[in-house]
Amino acid sequence: MDLPAGVVDAVRDDLVSSPGALTPHRVAEALRRAGRPVGDATVLAVHDALRRDILGAGPLEPLLRLPGVTDVLVNGADAVHLDRGAGLELTDVRFPDDEAVRRLAQRLAAAAGRRLDDATPYADLRLADGSRFHAVLAPVARPGTVISLRVPRARQFSVPELVAAGMLTAGGARLLAAVVAARLAFLVSGGTGSGKTTLLAALLATVPPGERLVVVEDASELRPDHPHVVGLEGRPPNIEGAGAIDVRTLVRQALRMRPDRLVVGEVRGAEVVDLLGALNTGHEGGCGTLHANSAADVPARVEALALAAGLGRDAAHSQLASGVDLVLHLVRDRDGVRRLREVAVPVRDERGLVRMETAVRFERGGGETTGPATETLERALAGLA
Repeated sequence: MDLPAGVVDAVRDDLVSSPGALTPHRVAEALRRAGRPVGDATVLAVHDALRRDILGAGPLEPLLRLPGVTDVLVNGADAVHLDRGAGLELTDVRFPDDEAVRRLAQRLAAAAGRRLDDATPYADLRLADGSRFHAVLAPVARPGTVISLRVPRARQFSVPELVAAGMLTAGGARLLAAVVAARLAFLVSGGTGSGKTTLLAALLATVPPGERLVVVEDASELRPDHPHVVGLEGRPPNIEGAGAIDVRTLVRQALRMRPDRLVVGEVRGAEVVDLLGALNTGHEGGCGTLHANSAADVPARVEALALAAGLGRDAAHSQLASGVDLVLHLVRDRDGVRRLREVAVPVRDERGLVRMETAVRFERGGGETTGPATETLERALAGLA
């Protein structure tokens, strides 16, 4: 039912002036005091609008519950998009104005104990249901307050399901099974939304059940279907600016927890130094994800993160070459299909710097081509590297 402009705001302002539960009876009384129509349809419509405004994700809640939704994106009051794996779709959901978007963003942030106002106009956190929430308030954001919600999967994909979905070829699945069995250390690289977390979770589910996985993340997303998983999650500062726990600190804690495999959900900062250090001190089978445009760009990405943490260029390349056995690079095609494009191996040149050499490249049509590092990868899988 379409409500006249200002009705919901008038009832809201009336109700907040006195405590009490949100009920249709209180809504009807507020409508009478405002001189508005008090028909059953109007009362229920206002009640439902206010209920959406104070519970869950408000008008976004139905979108979050749609099957297959991975992201819900709000670009101001008039543009709400979702992603179901085939690219962004514009929805019919609209907000009355930017103030309504702002209220929703602030309420969700407050529920997680975070401040979101003009003094701190952005927030990045995880909601109680596991959704990843990010918001930037207007006027810092245009065309209005922007909200991004990443929806956790109800269940994780298995490797056979990734083959059926086209992310892996049958040969690629066999290769990755051998990588996990050989306890090789690897990084999963790719752009945003390319499926790094999905692939890593599926591979971790194939780890033998007798092994202990310690997973470190800035925001918990990795939920591998494995009987022995311990998760450590970073924590942002509270409203007073205290209590933050960064990923680097958690990596150090994880090393003291007897991990058979140390997993860093996303390497994005100084924790790269601790991860590389761990992989060079006997922690086999470690892994993590990393944003990169291609497998060839991984050494430069690792170098930049390590330099920011105070590790010199030569040391960063040396640690990368000796600690990481291979890189799995993912892409997202224009049709929205995520797939494994390349398996590459780090090789040091005459200057001691690392470059990535292709071992196997997977073509879009399902074909596979070998590269100069194929024999190196085969030796690593056989335990001869």
